[in-house]
Amino acid sequence: MAAAIVVGVHYSQRAEKAAMHAGVVRDIEQQRVKKERQADFEMQKALEEEYKKIQQVHDTVPPVVGSAGAGGSVA
Repeated sequence: MAAAIVVGVHYSQRAEKAAMHAGVVRDIEQQRVKKERQADFEMQKALEEEYKKIQQVHDTVPPVVGSAGAGGSVA
C-alpha cells in the first residue's frame, strides 16, 4: 500500500513538472512571436513613412454626395 502511494506521488510530481515546463516553453514561444510581429509592424510603419515622403497620400476619403446606395431612394 505504501509503495503504491509513493509511486502515485512520484507520478503526480513528474506530471506537474512536465506541465510547468510546457508552460515555460509556451511562454517563450509567445514572446518570440510577439517580438516577430512587433518587428514586422515597425518595418511596415517605416515603409509607410517612406512611401508618404515619396507619394502624396490622403488619409481620408471624401464622402460621395447624392449616392443612391446610401439609403436614398431613386425614383
